[in-house]
Amino acid sequence: MQELVIISGKGGTGKTSVTASFAVLAERPVIADCDVDAADLHLILAPGVRERHEFRAGHEAVIRPEQCIACGACSRLCRFDAVRTDTGRDGDCSFAIDPVACEGCGVCVRFCPEHAIDFPERVCGEWMISDTRCGPMVHARLGVAAENSGKLVSTVRQEARRLAEQNGHPLILVDGPPGIGCPVIASVTGASLVLAVTEPTVSGEHDLERVLSLTRHFRIPTAVCVNKWDLNPRMTEHIEAKARQAGARIAGRIRYDRAVTLAQMQEKAVVETDAPCVEDICAIWNRLEL
Repeated sequence: MQELVIISGKGGTGKTSVTASFAVLAERPVIADCDVDAADLHLILAPGVRERHEFRAGHEAVIRPEQCIACGACSRLCRFDAVRTDTGRDGDCSFAIDPVACEGCGVCVRFCPEHAIDFPERVCGEWMISDTRCGPMVHARLGVAAENSGKLVSTVRQEARRLAEQNGHPLILVDGPPGIGCPVIASVTGASLVLAVTEPTVSGEHDLERVLSLTRHFRIPTAVCVNKWDLNPRMTEHIEAKARQAGARIAGRIRYDRAVTLAQMQEKAVVETDAPCVEDICAIWNRLEL
């Protein structure tokens, strides 16, 4: 079983469009959308959800008002200003925890003299298993202002691997998040191959350097694809030369094609149309030899 992870150093380079096209070209892969902060692969593949699961990570403090004596210890000790104080008409104070501001450190729980603060696991989002026209898909949605996106990415990948092993799928296609942070590290570690999608701009060059440094650190084989290469051919050649110096191989180039956006509006991968850039994407897919 192989695992191909498509990432980019910045958002908007076209990695999701490339992933959707590969999902159509592959032979019934398991698809994983690991961009849990801003997932959008479902907009193209139109998955039908068959399983939903809560994602719990970290803890949050919850004051039991009937047991609270309003001593204010929690408010004095909280360094995140997460304890709200309300004064009633009769002058009595009551305390409550702001769930958005609470960092889950547990100090208030530890030092409450009445042990009036619960510390349950925090529901940070949900992950789903769905059916698409290209095969099963595991995807997720992180809650507003929620943390632990790296842990949620790991959960998505684990479930994708379980499905692949259980049903004999030879390939897992992962649409990774942009950047080089924790969610990206959780997406690429242990992968068979990483495809970095970039664009011929100064920021594209800079962010690709960071991505290649990351994959080199984890010793993951990496290929590079320049999307919209014909907008700046000289920069494309410069980026490809630097990628080779960094130890990556060049998978190919994709021309600028407005048909990509039109296909997305129809909930299609661009390879499901007769767009000119389909030839480029198919050539890259064949060079990856998965």
